[in-house]
Amino acid sequence: MATSKKDPVLVVLQLSGGNDYFNTIIPYNDPLYRDNRPAVGIPDDQILHIDSEYGLHPAMGAMRDFYNDGQLAIIHGVGYPDSPRSHFRSMDIWHTCEPDKLGTEGWLGQATKVLDPNKENIVTSVSFGPSMFRSMVYPDVPIACIDDLETYGLLTGIEQEQQRLKILDRFSRIYSPVMGSDAVMQYMGQTGLEAMKGADILKVAPEGYTSSIEYADTPIAKKLKGIAQIHTANLGTRVFYCDHGSFDTHANQAGLHGQLWTDVGDALGDFFADLREHDAADNVLVFMFTEFGRRVHDNGSGTDHGAGGASFLLGDMVKGGQYGEYPSRKQEDLSQGDLVPNLDFRSVYSSILEDWMSVEAAPIVRGKFDKLSYF
Repeated sequence: MATSKKDPVLVVLQLSGGNDYFNTIIPYNDPLYRDNRPAVGIPDDQILHIDSEYGLHPAMGAMRDFYNDGQLAIIHGVGYPDSPRSHFRSMDIWHTCEPDKLGTEGWLGQATKVLDPNKENIVTSVSFGPSMFRSMVYPDVPIACIDDLETYGLLTGIEQEQQRLKILDRFSRIYSPVMGSDAVMQYMGQTGLEAMKGADILKVAPEGYTSSIEYADTPIAKKLKGIAQIHTANLGTRVFYCDHGSFDTHANQAGLHGQLWTDVGDALGDFFADLREHDAADNVLVFMFTEFGRRVHDNGSGTDHGAGGASFLLGDMVKGGQYGEYPSRKQEDLSQGDLVPNLDFRSVYSSILEDWMSVEAAPIVRGKFDKLSYF
């Protein structure tokens, strides 16, 4: 666990849109890679080798540095059976741990309830974005939701209230079709406005923050800078959530996929440099996931929705390396042209919850799943 008595902190970075596993962790010695990627395959001399079998996308130089320093765990073949290949349904499954029915209770919302059962700190969990992620939703659990920390403190009272109302309106429009309008209104009545007020506490974070790190002017860098500001302000936040994308590379994948990973890698590099400058890195774990991988054979310009994908754990406490097994690329082993997941995502969640956050996993992931030793 953490190397000091600091409480463990989890930062979730959602790679929204379906990151292309096959071009992220590249089996460069496998001729099936070249056969299946005539249009978007990465040239051999550009692949960043990490061992004798696998390499990273050339835009992942920062990630390779983390890997070489023993701080990055690459988790192969993550997913769940019978992928629907729908962004919305797949995200629902990842967010609620309910692959067989529509769920409404988020796994991190439930974890927050365990971490702070009496709501003693309404910024125990913070969601960065224009609307709260379903993974954070749980009855009577306030989650501070903030769109842009840099500008939030500059808003007038009226503008703050308008921002709150916009966030709540987006939440209502997104979740009413699944949860029902009555359930959504009940949730917002119990926790929504309380959570928005919790965001007021976060205004103090930028005020006392100084750093020599110059973050890039990208959406993910701004989010991670905001997380660093809150974390170093010692407000007791244990869970942060943000996303980046879209990784939905049906077309023009060659340039888009590389830029996405450049932005993620640069932002994470600056984020951890910032935390280390503040002696605040040793209790922070970053978890990165995507809702599914992409089709093995490209479509001439990009790749279509797939199944099995890769997840990542990053931090000083992580036992770096590769975990799980890369799924077979043989045609007869594919499912509808996709890599078949061989590691249930709830196994990864179980390891994070129990071995990092010290929270019992089974009630949250709804079952017992074999864990791997990432820490």
